[in-house]
Amino acid sequence: MKSRQSNNYSHILKYTGVFGGVQGLSVLVGIVRNKLVAMILGPNGMGLMSLFTSTIKLISDSTNFGIGMSAVKDVSSHYTSQDSAQMRLSIQVIRSWSLLTALLGMLMCALLGPLLNKWTFTWGNHTLHYIFLSPVVGLMAITSGEMAILKGTRRLRALAEISVMNVVGALVSSVPIYYFFGQSGIIPSLVVIALFQMVFTVYYSFRMFKPRYSFSRRLLCKGFGMIRLGFAFVVAGIFGSGAEFFIRSYLNTASSLDVVGLYNAGYMMTMTYAGLVFSAMETDYFPRLSSIEGTGAELNKAVNEQMEVSLLVVSPLLVAFIVSQPILLPLFYSGKFLPAMKMIQIMILAMYLRAVKLPVAYIPLAKGDSKSYLLMESLYDLALVLLVIFCFENWGLTGAGIAVLLAAIFDFFLLFVYMGWRYDFRLSSNILRFMLLQLPIGALAFSLTFQSYGWLYWLEGAILFLVSIGITLQILRRKTHIIEFLRKKIVKK
Repeated sequence: MKSRQSNNYSHILKYTGVFGGVQGLSVLVGIVRNKLVAMILGPNGMGLMSLFTSTIKLISDSTNFGIGMSAVKDVSSHYTSQDSAQMRLSIQVIRSWSLLTALLGMLMCALLGPLLNKWTFTWGNHTLHYIFLSPVVGLMAITSGEMAILKGTRRLRALAEISVMNVVGALVSSVPIYYFFGQSGIIPSLVVIALFQMVFTVYYSFRMFKPRYSFSRRLLCKGFGMIRLGFAFVVAGIFGSGAEFFIRSYLNTASSLDVVGLYNAGYMMTMTYAGLVFSAMETDYFPRLSSIEGTGAELNKAVNEQMEVSLLVVSPLLVAFIVSQPILLPLFYSGKFLPAMKMIQIMILAMYLRAVKLPVAYIPLAKGDSKSYLLMESLYDLALVLLVIFCFENWGLTGAGIAVLLAAIFDFFLLFVYMGWRYDFRLSSNILRFMLLQLPIGALAFSLTFQSYGWLYWLEGAILFLVSIGITLQILRRKTHIIEFLRKKIVKK
């Protein structure tokens, strides 16, 4: 039993490391890109870009029928059962539906341009911008369908390579556009980036599975089950993207584009950079979870083990991230973004809860329980919007960070109460123990941010980081062969 648990831990740790490492490389390239773009556009330009990207995501999530998620479960079940004929048929259905949703998304973005302009901006007429952005929605739909195929068939190496190529493509294509055209280059840049991402993904996917499409009624009907499941993802996506769209539009009207840019920088620093460890969830964990039949001990074990590894790996990184913000924020962006620092440091605390609750949030997805998934997502998004409005009105940007943390706490308790009732899910004693060890260290790291950034601050921060990573390594040493593995790697070098 211990050997089996060690193998499970090693598997999770391996793919967390693989995709965390890939994400780390992607983040490094992304840092260079964001730094250059932030210097060229400033908070105002970053805020404008954020408004466009959040609007595109809202339209995309509203029109893609949730294929990016529901298709993973569909393909994964045929892949696990080694039914190659059904898997190829399923891939053909996914591609056909993805192309239809791409056309629908483009049409809706173009037609809704006047409304989107009215809802998003209080100045100028940006209707034409949304018409020019409509191809981005179509390209995203095709990319999402092909990514679902690669995830469902566990093509993890291809996914890792695509991730790196996407950020490199975004760097070499967008920075020159911004340099020569400034804010006028935002629209062309978003189109070019989406095109690069689609081309890279299609290149890998088509090499592995030859492109086949059919729009016959008989074949499209085979995708109705996937579409029905995906409908909940659509509604949940509307809530999620709508919440982010509403928050950015609210900040724009209640304050300014600069504030939107600062908020978006905070979102990037936490959800993207601090959350790089979670990249393995969708690529490795979700297909594994989808292959587990029913509920009970096996499901509980898989979810708890993923939670344990995620929390252990991410905790030292979060301590370092909180303490290093005075260096990282100007490094990643520029000194103009320093007003967002306290907000970011508070939002990073929410990542502790995200490490624990995200594996649990995947349970309804893996079980095709669209109603539960929709309920959890919509309640969280509603709470987030209300909390951001209230907290920003009272405490400004710092209040926005407080709102994200409070929403995470609300979602944490909501998820565990509901999943315990719906799926008889229970937290392991290990998780409770690890949380009691790591969360106080994160709280102490945050408390340091209220003192001046002298030598004592950096010494105390370094000590807290070493304590956190020491706890992680000691636990992983007992559960895996990580220390021996690292020792061999070092000796080899």
